[in-house]
Amino acid sequence: MKPICSAILLSLFSVAAYSQPTEMQAPKGFDTPQADIPHGTIDTLSYSSKTVGGTRKTLVYTPPGFSKKKKYPVLYLLHGIGGDEKEWLNGGKPQVILDNLYAQGKLEPMIVVLPNGRAMKDDRATGNIMAPDKVQAFATFEQDLLNDLIPFIEKKFPVLKDREHRAIAGLSMGGGQSLNFGLGNLDKFAWVGGFSSAPNTKPPKELLPDPAAAIDKLNLLWISCGDNDGLLINSKRTHDYLVLHNVPHIYYLEPGVHDFKVWKNGLYMFSQFLFKPVDKSKYSKYSILGTPATSNIRSAKYPQVLNDSRVAFRVKAPEAQRVQIDLGKKYDLAKDTGGYWVGVTDSISEGFHYYSLLIDGVAVADPSSETFYGMSRMASGIEIPFKGDSIYALKDVPHGDVRIKKYFSNSTRSWRQMYIYTPPGYDENRQDKFPVLYLLHGGGEDERGWSTQGKTDIILDNLIAEKKAKPMLIVMMDGNFGSGGIAGFGEQSLRMFENELKQSVIPFVEKNYRLATDAGSRALAGLSMGGLQTLYAGIKNTPMFSSLGVFSSGWWANQPALSDPQYAYMKTNAATINKDLKNFWIAMGGKEDIAHANCKIMLSKFDEMNIKYSYSEYPGGHTWPVWRNNLYNFAQLLFK
Repeated sequence: MKPICSAILLSLFSVAAYSQPTEMQAPKGFDTPQADIPHGTIDTLSYSSKTVGGTRKTLVYTPPGFSKKKKYPVLYLLHGIGGDEKEWLNGGKPQVILDNLYAQGKLEPMIVVLPNGRAMKDDRATGNIMAPDKVQAFATFEQDLLNDLIPFIEKKFPVLKDREHRAIAGLSMGGGQSLNFGLGNLDKFAWVGGFSSAPNTKPPKELLPDPAAAIDKLNLLWISCGDNDGLLINSKRTHDYLVLHNVPHIYYLEPGVHDFKVWKNGLYMFSQFLFKPVDKSKYSKYSILGTPATSNIRSAKYPQVLNDSRVAFRVKAPEAQRVQIDLGKKYDLAKDTGGYWVGVTDSISEGFHYYSLLIDGVAVADPSSETFYGMSRMASGIEIPFKGDSIYALKDVPHGDVRIKKYFSNSTRSWRQMYIYTPPGYDENRQDKFPVLYLLHGGGEDERGWSTQGKTDIILDNLIAEKKAKPMLIVMMDGNFGSGGIAGFGEQSLRMFENELKQSVIPFVEKNYRLATDAGSRALAGLSMGGLQTLYAGIKNTPMFSSLGVFSSGWWANQPALSDPQYAYMKTNAATINKDLKNFWIAMGGKEDIAHANCKIMLSKFDEMNIKYSYSEYPGGHTWPVWRNNLYNFAQLLFK
């Protein structure tokens, strides 16, 4: 019986241990006064401020059943730039919200202090509230809070004085103060919340220079905002920084603007977490809305990426009978009364994904998304952010250009097109000659792939700025010949590609751009189908290239008629290949990559022939996140 009883007790304790809210937003009536429940008390108190040099006022809420014989945790709740200590009371009814929560058993008893966050002698919200001295007073309040107000509260009331029992939160200007003061004083606060934080919020690196300390010390970091709030950018940039540095937090988005509807809901949700055990692993679940995907067209709110990488869709098709999202897996959407079809997917893996709308069985591009040429047609695309995406994040660094050039092909006798990345400073440094990487797309894509889906220019801009890669040109040509794509792939199309590269592309680029034309300044790489083209044309022409990169590719084991001649050539010319190639770099997207098995068989052949190569894996399968990472790593090896 003892083991069974112990197991039951442990189970009950586990349920009780985490009492954070299960609801996602405040229900109707949460801010309506209830006559038949116990009520807390709000008093106005005065305290002496050495920081300001005078007496200041604060409101203090004590919970229902307050007793001087018990010690309480404290929440410091701050107002916005146009308010004072009464702003929350007049606009937010915090005492009503908290009383109702206490009556439902959802709140840990606490004292709530509502101070005037404008620390100056005349701290009234009058005149020009944006005057420099009044704005500065909000920063000065940090010293008033720490040195004057908190000691006063801890002397006046029976409170717990350790950081674990002290929280700070605020709206707008007060949200910025809360983040600045709370994260700047982790020895004082374990619970920090910013509701619609204003531009006074410090830049993320200043706000949290030591993410590890926040991970260790914070019980809850809450950031919330309305989706139509013009100040959302302040919350978003902080959230992005926290994701990058793995700092647990709640990023809560809801429908709304910069008003008390949002802030009251923020208080309702935030307060229920305070001074209880928390399950940080569940933080990503708390949000009503997701963030509009970066791949959306301008101002499109959907699709939205939720904090746990699920995607919410909302599509207007009032006459349709059935609407689905095809993201590899098909998801049925449900029709609402306004003619919109809505639904949420499972968690989607990181990075870029093609997707389609299926409207009554017809695959079409989502009008809310940018479109991309992939899967041999125009399709929608969505970016799922993750901490590793900083390699292709726009940064304040010098930027190169992507140029679209049309040229006449001597081999196909037709006009064709290429994309060319030129590094920062290319046009200014007229005497410099640059090395070049010829970079090839996969099947079902074209010369646009590496630029749009691959973010080649941003990856190289960042690498060059960090001095991790040499300034270089990158030529992204159209590798489709014959019927195009994998369907028409074979010896003939490979030969056509080789001829195009040698007879048209390289001569055109070297004639029109300032390039070093020796083999040491020339590299070739490609993904999937482009990897096979690299193997075919690169291995046969090693005197022309110092480096070859093969991403998610390998000769097909089930087509010996195609692969055997390539292996025979390599066996005969192994010494030349090893001598000519400084880098023969082969990378896969892990075992889930569809090319993984073929690649492993190919590498065993290379081992038998003593062909020198280096091998790398980055998990993610046969996808753009893998290939972006491949380019990031391969580019650092080149021309050194």
